[in-house]
Amino acid sequence: MSRARGGDLEAYEVLVARYTVPAHRAAVLLGAGDDADDVVQEALVKAYRQLSRYRGESGFRPWLLAIVANETRNLHRSRRRRDGLALRAAAVTEPLRDEPDPADTVLARDRRERLVRTLKLLPERDQEVLVCRFLLDLGEQETATALGVPKGTVKSRTARALGRLREHLATEEVPGA
Repeated sequence: MSRARGGDLEAYEVLVARYTVPAHRAAVLLGAGDDADDVVQEALVKAYRQLSRYRGESGFRPWLLAIVANETRNLHRSRRRRDGLALRAAAVTEPLRDEPDPADTVLARDRRERLVRTLKLLPERDQEVLVCRFLLDLGEQETATALGVPKGTVKSRTARALGRLREHLATEEVPGA
């Protein structure tokens, strides 16, 4: 460790070889999914850049795993931002060229806004699967790959999420009713 802190790249390579597997396991368990490799790589680069801050009080492994945990949290935040963008993009409607009645456009926009607003009330897992399946128009296998879950999990989550969405929509007040 002291050689790595002194700038010895070969010494740091030994640390990387020793701690990559536990770092990857931590990233997966913390929810990085298919992005675990990227999380670990970023964590190892940050650890190298911050070696001068390492005090050795708790060992290199826990210090590195703390960086992995922070990188995984950053990944979750960026996923939420991305999903939020997808929800906002779905809420935006552009007038259709062949739209016969402007009132239909207004009603469709209102329904879409209500749907997106209600979708945001659902738990994050429900939002993710519904956004992938219906707003991004991904198939079950594509959704499974995107979320890092089995195809059967996508099917069951979709069914449950649609049920919850229907319940929310049914209980929401309808304007003018």
